[in-house]
Amino acid sequence: MDQLSVAIAGEIALSKDPGGSMKKWREIFGINQLELAKHLKISSSTISDYEGGRRKSPGIGVVSRLVETLLEIDRKKGGQITKQLEREFKPKESAFDVHEFSASLKGTDFAERINAQAVANPAKLKDVQIYGYSMIDSIKAIIDVPVNEYVQMYGKTPQRALIFSGVETGRSPMIAVKVGRFSTEMRPSIVVLHGLADDKVDAVAIKIAEAEKIPLLVTKMPLDEISKALKKFES
Repeated sequence: MDQLSVAIAGEIALSKDPGGSMKKWREIFGINQLELAKHLKISSSTISDYEGGRRKSPGIGVVSRLVETLLEIDRKKGGQITKQLEREFKPKESAFDVHEFSASLKGTDFAERINAQAVANPAKLKDVQIYGYSMIDSIKAIIDVPVNEYVQMYGKTPQRALIFSGVETGRSPMIAVKVGRFSTEMRPSIVVLHGLADDKVDAVAIKIAEAEKIPLLVTKMPLDEISKALKKFES
């Protein structure tokens, strides 16, 4: 999924009223229930039930298919709505570099591959499976990115590692993760503070990680070497 698809799907999936959000986006694209149902090969009453909250909230698979169908229908009509939305969602300079894996990677294996040490919740690493990672410029993320856009750093799934670069103590990235959870209802499986020694991590950062039950790692391996070490797992 591209950035626009992820943004729309994220809003629907995380909304307190996903059916209402589905309806909003269908109407933004100017597509009626019958037309959408035809492309999705389902009944218009099913769409009506979703939008009216009479059917159980759709899973991410249904939401992804819905979003891709909205974009596909719009493209066939000339793509004017998509072009307008892409201008709105176009990043100035992305603070997030998102990577997806084609298979899961165990937390302990991930830590070993990037030569990382755990400073909080080390025992949880053996129970964690991740499906990707995101490299995050911590200064840009904290200063330039609105909280409601934090969902973009989670890519296709929050079952991933967030690798924060440009950190001084680790406090700000962990506060961003905590605040972002209240906004997006997402929590990463692992957080990595890049460039810090284990004895330089702020005590508050460790306390947040412990409270959120997130393994917190530190590594000084160069970012390009981290990318190379994890490349074989990318889709």
